Amino acid sequence: MCLRLLTGTPRTRKQLADALRKREIPDDVAEEVLSRFEEVGLIDDEAFAGAWVESRHHGRGLARRALARELRTKGVDSSVIEEAVGQLDSDQEEATARELVARKLRSTRGLDRDKRLRRLAGMLARKGYPEGMALRVVRQALEEEGEETEELGYEGF
Repeated sequence: MCLRLLTGTPRTRKQLADALRKREIPDDVAEEVLSRFEEVGLIDDEAFAGAWVESRHHGRGLARRALARELRTKGVDSSVIEEAVGQLDSDQEEATARELVARKLRSTRGLDRDKRLRRLAGMLARKGYPEGMALRVVRQALEEEGEETEELGYEGF
């Protein structure tokens, strides 16, 4: 059963333990199987957490806080979570926030500045970015956009 679950996608020890418990496998048997799987490298929560952070940050643009929350729900130990999200430094996180805002900025044109600010900062907040960083990045993007439109003669937009 554990091998079948691991075939589709990597899983944490807790996820496999929960699946075994759901199938009413005795705890001592489950513990023995899971320990053996760890021993041979089929279960590796550290590798799982590292890959999860890499994938979800670059794929979905999630910030450290959101990544840590997701890993906690998957049963990853907090020290492993700290190490995994520690891969991302604040410069990397801010660069990703800027990319997310740049992609979304165009779809908010035509709205007033306050509404754009709230929508863009809200999008970053849902992805786990700290409020201060989110507001700073969004304000800067809006200012840069305003400068570009003024240079092109589109002051009314």
